[in-house]
Amino acid sequence: MQQEIKSRVVGVDISIKRTTYAIVDVRGNIHASDHFPTTDYTTANDFITALSEKIITMTEANGGYEQIRSIGVSSPSANFLTGCIENAANLPWKGIIPLGAMLRDRMGIAVAVGNDAHVSALGEYSYGCAHGMNNFIIVSLGHGIGSCIFSNGKVHFGADGFAGEIGHACVEHNGRECGCGRYGCLEAYCAEKGIIKTAQEMLEQSDEPSLMRSLDRISPKGIAECCEQGDKMAIEVYRKTGEILGLAVANYASILDPEAVIFTGGISNAGKWLFDPAYESFEAHVFHNIRGNVKFLRSTISDRERDVLGASALAWGIKEYSLFK
Repeated sequence: MQQEIKSRVVGVDISIKRTTYAIVDVRGNIHASDHFPTTDYTTANDFITALSEKIITMTEANGGYEQIRSIGVSSPSANFLTGCIENAANLPWKGIIPLGAMLRDRMGIAVAVGNDAHVSALGEYSYGCAHGMNNFIIVSLGHGIGSCIFSNGKVHFGADGFAGEIGHACVEHNGRECGCGRYGCLEAYCAEKGIIKTAQEMLEQSDEPSLMRSLDRISPKGIAECCEQGDKMAIEVYRKTGEILGLAVANYASILDPEAVIFTGGISNAGKWLFDPAYESFEAHVFHNIRGNVKFLRSTISDRERDVLGASALAWGIKEYSLFK
């Protein structure tokens, strides 16, 4: 008897504040999606119980769970080779969480887990501005900084699955403390908290008028809005941030020789205020033989959509498995 082909997967994107999950078909069409606060669950076990229940409820209301082939999960600090979230600096669950195995045991089908930057790369490669490229770098700028190396048409994981951790490359000897416990990491300067720290330091060290002083809460978005209004100090915050980011990415590109560096994440919405100085710094520091040849691109897909689509691509790539066969 011919076996029925399952035509859908579930893509899950775990971010610091919220978890999004969606039903996706073989053409990349999203049939249903929803989200809930990640921070509502202080233990991984409670989180996975809630996620499992929500996936089952959604799939039963949209064609039935029996149509689901597999599940792909995107998460910060996830390791594709082990299926675990490993020592996440910004998630509420600490240590090593065998998320793939735990979710597979609850759901009874195949589960793949990937680092959020890895999944972003799959989303860009399959549906976004990296379509047709074989060698590129994804750099995700948000609460943290992650990256993924796409080399010769495939993700490069490294020996233990941790390749691409540019956020924890040192850019300042004995510099600011990072969430990982080390000092001087790129993330401590160019991720959300780092940008806020730069703004606060500049405000404390100067009496210069600035629209940032009137913000209820300083945030990268608020600083960018001040830039749009011509605020000199806010513009300088992003100039300093871009200079550091460009230097770090130039070192990265000098080693890897990519076609493009593609930026994703909420911080990338700062646009020209961040990327003009970043590209200037990049061109000043990158290996001269590839200067002018590496494209700086911002993702054209919304973060939520790209990451669930990337997670679905992760799901399609694993061998079908079910406890219910």
